Amino acid sequence: MELYGSPLKAKFNQPQPPPPMVLPVPITMTMSYKNLILYHPESFSMPGMPNSCYKAAVPNPTLSPVSESFSGLPPSGIIPFISERPNGVFPQHTLDDWHRFNKTNYKESETTRHKAERLRANLTRILRDVYQQDKRSQGESTKNLGERVNDVEYWKSKLCMELHAMIRETSSLMDMQKRLERALADTKAPFQVAQKCLLNREKRMGIDLVHDDVEKQLNTEIKVILSCQESLQQCLNTVNSQLRCNMEVWQELENNLAVKQMGHHMDSNCYQRKNHARGIHNFRDMEKIDDTVSVPETWAKFMENNIFHSKSMRATSARLRASTESLLMGTGDEMRRQFSKVNDAFASRITETANAISKIRTHLAKTRQEIFQIDMKMQVIQKTIRDKEVQLKVAQTRLDERTRRPSVELCQDTAETCLVQEVNKVNETLRNLRQCLQASKDMLQMLVRSKGVLEHDLVVKNNSLLIDQKYCMGMRRNYPSTVQILGCV
Repeated sequence: MELYGSPLKAKFNQPQPPPPMVLPVPITMTMSYKNLILYHPESFSMPGMPNSCYKAAVPNPTLSPVSESFSGLPPSGIIPFISERPNGVFPQHTLDDWHRFNKTNYKESETTRHKAERLRANLTRILRDVYQQDKRSQGESTKNLGERVNDVEYWKSKLCMELHAMIRETSSLMDMQKRLERALADTKAPFQVAQKCLLNREKRMGIDLVHDDVEKQLNTEIKVILSCQESLQQCLNTVNSQLRCNMEVWQELENNLAVKQMGHHMDSNCYQRKNHARGIHNFRDMEKIDDTVSVPETWAKFMENNIFHSKSMRATSARLRASTESLLMGTGDEMRRQFSKVNDAFASRITETANAISKIRTHLAKTRQEIFQIDMKMQVIQKTIRDKEVQLKVAQTRLDERTRRPSVELCQDTAETCLVQEVNKVNETLRNLRQCLQASKDMLQMLVRSKGVLEHDLVVKNNSLLIDQKYCMGMRRNYPSTVQILGCV
């Protein structure tokens, strides 16, 4: 029980105290105190009031009327005043309850002090960690800014080197432009022959319509001829186009270099700013603004792509200059070598197709023979099934007749047992034979399907052999000499 004027306990930070132990009331006093309202300190406590709030006691307490002390309560809620104790008995706490209550308060006070000590220790550690974290965070930011400055400076130097290399290459290509006054050679005939070969081979059917070595060599031959035509007929236009590309890359490198210089200057200023430097201000909610357009990976990838693109342009320009130097000397040999490769590929493919046709015919003959054998075996199985069905009918008829034997003659003798066993064995045999017959039918269907596939494949192979041997190689025997085409005799 709490005294008036003691600090009120807040319900949110202290556990609910255990109910006080009350002396047992005699059964005779139950009805007398039935309507008695006991005083509970918790009913007058204020929730949320901290332990540090106290209420001063009155120096000279005096008794006041009940109606004035509990003016806020209705008349029904006022504790009635009992002038006399019935039979001299009134519920009181024991001395053990009093000591237990005091020990509980001491323990709660000690627990609260321990919690406060731990809280102070945690606050000290948190403050120390905050200071170290801020120092470490600012140091990490400064370190990252320094690394960023180094990265920007590295890429800036790379851009400068690439820009100087592109300027030199563009100047060399401008000099090569003056040397591109050459006559063009007629390469339309071999180009048309290669195209007709590809068109004829498109008439192949089924599985033979493959990307084989012949088609690869024909595509290579067309690429070689197109390369020669572009090199001989449009060399000047190609150089002009390459010059335009070089100038675009040149301009792009200069723009990137200017942007890198500006970014390097700004990052250097940020890297040199300290806590006591001038020009620092409090810009609220700046960390919430994200106007970035790239991340370090995309930023580095953008630089790599620019430099790689510039190097590709320079390599293309260098290859173009080198190819212009040896264009007429190397074109004839290249086309002649490719012509020989295509012919060799055709010869190898024709031999391979002929061998495949021979093997298909062999397999087709064996398949037809196997179909005949399976068909004969199926007829034998069907005849055996018919014979077994007759045997089953005989055994079942015997059993049926024996069921009509009179009286004691209806005996399960050895004959009856043998007949039952015979019926079971014949049924099992019929099941096995029907399974064998079904398996034979399935195998026959597979053989027929295989025969159809082989016959179709034979037609496909004959068509491919006709195209490669007659149409394509027939044209390539009249293929004009590469040396005569280019006029290099």
